[in-house]
Amino acid sequence: MVPPDAAYWYSWSQVPGLGPVLLKRLWQHFGDLKTAWQAPIAAIGQVEGIGPKLQGAIAQYRQQCQPLTLYEHHCRLNPHHWVLSDPRYPPLLREIPDPPPLLYYGGNRILEILSQPTPTVAIVGTRDPSEYAERWAHKLGYALARAGLIVVSGLAAGIDGAAHRGCLDAGGATLAVLATGVDMIYPPENRSLYYQIAERGGLLSEYPRGVGVDRPHFPRRNRIIAGLCRAVIIAEAPYKSGALITARYAAEYGRDVYVLPGHLDNHRARGALSLVNQGAHIILGEEALLEQLLGHIPPLDPPTPFSAPSLPQQQILAAIQQLSQGSDSVAFDDIVQRVSLDTGVIMAELIHLELMGCVEQQPGNRYRRIGC
Repeated sequence: MVPPDAAYWYSWSQVPGLGPVLLKRLWQHFGDLKTAWQAPIAAIGQVEGIGPKLQGAIAQYRQQCQPLTLYEHHCRLNPHHWVLSDPRYPPLLREIPDPPPLLYYGGNRILEILSQPTPTVAIVGTRDPSEYAERWAHKLGYALARAGLIVVSGLAAGIDGAAHRGCLDAGGATLAVLATGVDMIYPPENRSLYYQIAERGGLLSEYPRGVGVDRPHFPRRNRIIAGLCRAVIIAEAPYKSGALITARYAAEYGRDVYVLPGHLDNHRARGALSLVNQGAHIILGEEALLEQLLGHIPPLDPPTPFSAPSLPQQQILAAIQQLSQGSDSVAFDDIVQRVSLDTGVIMAELIHLELMGCVEQQPGNRYRRIGC
């Protein structure tokens, strides 16, 4: 049954500058988003993080938006989705501080897979793996599937594809979380794998049908992979790999992180190995991994809430503030030149800040500060 406030979830999600963190807070504050839509703007301003500028954007948007009409049109194009208040929405994903307000799905078995209390485990890593890591990603996907676990990955080339294939070869259930709409196939070389997953597993995305490839979508996608799972396996990843962003989200959300040991001379393994110093578990074989997972797939710690920006985030916000004098937005390359952090770190922190409602990405890979 569709929740009575479903139309309002869609309308709220379209408000400029209102990210998933603030939208979840809004829902929790008012109890449902229809009530929030009808509330005085002063009452909306009582929600933490919604300042005067965002209140103005909300007031302006509400004047020109008809939620029921807008949602009816959206559903004609995207009939298969859940809003966050829908009881069918994956419960683990709902727990995180920044869940997608709308989650789109596809695949013949998606409803069956997500209706079961079967543990989900992610396997992710570099798009350019060594033969060793690709072989082990397939082997681990196969072993997890044979043990009855659901394997989650991102349908990317390399490690992701190997993990999906291992699961499918074992006759198991796999979920692919996409950085595009669920009707889009990327990368093109995984076309056959996409159709196999659509036939025997499930596809998930926070983007509606027709949305194509966009670079910032990939680190956003990684938080969904981490949020869906009880544990995350990093098979192989260099220092600037998006898989490390997945590992970071997993740690923030209270998930266990496992690392496939790699060769120290292999630069593609160094990022993953660095996670061991941060508390990740080393994988010592299929049986040992299954014993760890099935013995204590963790009762989840409460997810770490987004509160005040961290020190790196404060540096980025300050740089945007300084660089935007006389301009409405700042180019990503200018931020990189101003902030003494690795480019991959800056990109990950900008994603966090956008989800927190602190910055807004604009066309041309530019960013504008809107809160915090």
